Amino acid sequence: EYLRLGATTARLCVENFVEGIINLFGDEYLRRPTRADLEHLLYIGEQHGFSGMIGSIDCMHWEWKNCPTAWKGQYSRGTLNDINVLDRSPVFDDIINSQAPQVTFSVNGNEYCWAYYLTDSIYPKWATFVQSISLPQGPKATLFAQHQEGVQKDVERAFGVLQARFGIIKNPARIWDKAKIGKIIRACIILHNMIVEDERNGYRHFDVSEFQQGEDNGNSHVDLTYYTDTPSNIANMMGVRT
Repeated sequence: EYLRLGATTARLCVENFVEGIINLFGDEYLRRPTRADLEHLLYIGEQHGFSGMIGSIDCMHWEWKNCPTAWKGQYSRGTLNDINVLDRSPVFDDIINSQAPQVTFSVNGNEYCWAYYLTDSIYPKWATFVQSISLPQGPKATLFAQHQEGVQKDVERAFGVLQARFGIIKNPARIWDKAKIGKIIRACIILHNMIVEDERNGYRHFDVSEFQQGEDNGNSHVDLTYYTDTPSNIANMMGVRT
């Protein structure tokens, strides 16, 4: 409405846009992890206390408003759950075909050669899945469950960021074509990965050891000698906005 475009023209623009994003950037931002990527993921996993962990697995539901009546049962939340999605997923094809990269790590003196994912209890009992303890008994089991569930929340946070960033996948899909819906979500994931890569270089990593613990006298001191170019009035603000 803002651009005074017809609905058909707007949908055509979206379709052409996502096609271009996938064709131009799909190979770079929807590829398998490289060796460097795996080493980075393993390092992050070790920082969380899980050696050999390369991420978490879960699924996100995107409602299809215009789903044909004949397909209703196949794409409803109750029918297409985490296990059904996993059956259709190619994530573990490399493991089945013995083509997955070898990742060696040691836990409690035992050597393992397959990386694993953190999951919730709905997933099957596979060697590549480490689930939480549903009814932990004792301090060790309780501590493990807390850490596992805390780290496993990362994938849910990622889905939340994805939906917050792209309104088109936050609201029910109104496109009729299933293939076009798939391309939209792929394009959003590509753009999300591009944003993450772009912002990662701007993060500031502080060395906590630089901040020495001083005497706690109940007072806070802030250095106000720096200059931030803050507009002093509305005229300056409007100029900056322009």
